[in-house]
Amino acid sequence: MERLPGFRDFYPEPLPHPDVWSADARQFIFDKWRTTAKRYGFREYDGPPLEPLELFTTKSGAEIVGQLYNFTDKGGREISLRPEMTPTLARMVAAHERNYKKPIKWFAIPQLFRYERQQKGRLREHFQFNADLIGETDPAADAELIALVIDTLRAFGLTAEDFVIRLSSRNAWQDFFKHGGGDAAREYEFFQCIDKLERAAPDESEKKLSSLGFSLAQVNEFIAAGKPTAELENILQNLAARGLKDFIKIDYQVIRGLAYYTGVVFEAFDRKGEFRAIAGGGRYNNLVKLISGGKVDLPALGFGMGDVVLLELLKARGLLPKFDSQMDVFVVIEDEALRAISLKLIYDLRAAGFAVEYSLTPAKADKQLKRAQELKVAHTIRAESDAYVRIRKMSSRDEVVAGFADAANHLG
Repeated sequence: MERLPGFRDFYPEPLPHPDVWSADARQFIFDKWRTTAKRYGFREYDGPPLEPLELFTTKSGAEIVGQLYNFTDKGGREISLRPEMTPTLARMVAAHERNYKKPIKWFAIPQLFRYERQQKGRLREHFQFNADLIGETDPAADAELIALVIDTLRAFGLTAEDFVIRLSSRNAWQDFFKHGGGDAAREYEFFQCIDKLERAAPDESEKKLSSLGFSLAQVNEFIAAGKPTAELENILQNLAARGLKDFIKIDYQVIRGLAYYTGVVFEAFDRKGEFRAIAGGGRYNNLVKLISGGKVDLPALGFGMGDVVLLELLKARGLLPKFDSQMDVFVVIEDEALRAISLKLIYDLRAAGFAVEYSLTPAKADKQLKRAQELKVAHTIRAESDAYVRIRKMSSRDEVVAGFADAANHLG
């Protein structure tokens, strides 16, 4: 029985095959995400993996349905596996925002699903670190969120030589379009063209821009100048005050979700250009109002950081730790007459916070010691009688005899 295409099996290390994923590496990433978010004062939330299909079409339009795992359930409801978390967040905030003081700073680590073509860095499911700040319009909020992106990546050992935050603004492009005499009715077409500049052939972009009253040279000049707006300058100064200036670059080629983002946008890229975007986000001041049917109107901004690209980057930079066993102690039961008292010792040590392993069934002492070495435990303990144990420190082979009640004090 094979797993579905685009989905992953997560095994404990050591991995049995290169075609599977590490559960230990996944937990390592989750722990860094959670720790950094909490340092910034973000609180964790979650929502259901199944949502009404309408939640996602309201946010992204009917065209998103082709990218979803959607179906009609047994109650006749049109539903979908969540392809993203922000609509769920907007729904939750709109329902109970009066119960929370602003700004709301929340994060989640959902598993997301999209039915789309698999490629490097993109599967049909992935886990994603989402952090959102709701109820604040000041650029200080944008700077705070970008700083969280930077410090999250730094938590993995990545530096300014490894990644850069490409900072942009939809407002800057709107001003460019307006001052250039663009037709307001065709603004969306213009943004579409800008969004595809890096992927489209120059002559194709030139043709589309010309039909809108602009030239590719004008657009390229604006991008190359990279002159920050007052809003972006505020963010740059805020981040510079934190010592994070080297991580930021103004790059107006970044424009992101055309019908979604409303102001500052940003993406994190590895500087060698080997991978897809590591993270991306920005302002989406209209979503809560849209999802609530106009009942709740709150400004918001957020970002997402997927585990697939991040894990590829950490592997490439040699920044994943070696995932050895997490066991602290192996209790050797050499004399089966002492198994009952050994089980009590094992229980007490686990209750004291130690990770303890032992042989479930009778086995020769040398076989048990071999297993202890495989697990790379710090200590072995062997009951000498119903009152005393012998504790061996595996690194030095030093041994000490102690009473049962005192055993934990010798495991430091």
